Amino acid sequence: MSIPDTVFKAHGTGNDFVVYADPEGRYEPSEDEVVWLTDRHRGIGGDGLLRITRPCFVSDLSEEEIRSDEQSGAHWFMDYRNADGSLAQMCGNGTRASALFIQRMNLGDGDSGKAAGHTNCIALGTRAGVKTLTPLGDDDLLGHDVFRVDMGEWRIGPLMEHTVSIPGIDGRIRGTYVDMGNPHVVCLIGDRSNDFAQEVARSSSTLPELEMLDLTRKPVVEPALAEGQNVEFVRVESVDTAKDAGTATMRVHERGVGETLSCGTGLCATGVTLRALTGISHWTIHVRGGVLQVDVDDDAVRLTGSATIVGTISLAPRR
Repeated sequence: MSIPDTVFKAHGTGNDFVVYADPEGRYEPSEDEVVWLTDRHRGIGGDGLLRITRPCFVSDLSEEEIRSDEQSGAHWFMDYRNADGSLAQMCGNGTRASALFIQRMNLGDGDSGKAAGHTNCIALGTRAGVKTLTPLGDDDLLGHDVFRVDMGEWRIGPLMEHTVSIPGIDGRIRGTYVDMGNPHVVCLIGDRSNDFAQEVARSSSTLPELEMLDLTRKPVVEPALAEGQNVEFVRVESVDTAKDAGTATMRVHERGVGETLSCGTGLCATGVTLRALTGISHWTIHVRGGVLQVDVDDDAVRLTGSATIVGTISLAPRR
C-alpha cells in the first residue's frame, strides 16, 4: 500500500480532506487508494486527499515546474486528488488546510516553505502555481486559524455565456465561465440587495430558490467544457457601494466530488463574477461550511478563511 500508516483529517470551512506528509516521496497514492480513503462509509471520508510532499516527488510535474516552485521558496507541494481519484489543479480550502498542517507538524524546515520576502508567510506549490499564505490567527467572524491566500490571476469569459440545468429539476440558469487555475461556471440565482444584479438574476434563472436545489446531481452545462467544471449557484444578499463591499450566499457542485460545504476556488470565481456584475470588489460569502472573505482586483484574488486539523488516524492493515 502506498499510503503511510498514519494520516490526518482536516477541513477548511467544511471542505474536508484526508492529509498526510510524504517528505521522502514514498507514498504517492493510487486512484483506488484515494477513492478508498475518501469513502465516507468504508474509508475515512473526505472531499479529497492532500499529500504534502516535495515538488520533486510529484510525478506529473515537469523539471521546469519543479525548478520554478523551488526558486519561489515552495519547498512543499499540495498534491491534491479529488474523491474520485482524479488529479486536481487547485483547491483553495485545501491550501489553508495544508498550511495549518505544515505549521502543526513543524514541517517548516527553518526558512524553507516561507515565501520569498515574507518571513511569516508560507509558499505552497500547487498545480496552479505557487500560492502564498499568510497566517492571521483567530477572527470573530471567520473562525480559528485563519489564513489569507493569494490565489493569483483569474480569467473570466463572456457574462452569462453558458446555460446550466440540473437533472430532475425544472428550469435553467445562465452561468459565467471563470478560470481560477481550474474551471468554474458561476450562476447568479437570486438577489436580495434591492440593487445592481436583480434584473440579471431574474432574467437569467427559472430554477427554484437556492436552498431547494439538489446538488447531489451533476449540473449539465451547455456549451459543455471538455474538462468538466465546478458549478456555483449564488445569491446576492447585500451591497454597500460606499464601502465597496457586499455579502452573498453560495452553494457548489465540485467536479469529481459532488456538493461540498465549501469550495475555495469556487468562492474566488464567485467574487470575480460578482465584481463583473456589480462593480463591488470585496465580498463576504456564506457557504454551508462557514463564512469567508473574497477580495478581487484586476490582477489577483485573495481568499481568507479558517482551517482545522480534526485528528490523527492510524490505519489498520488492508487485506
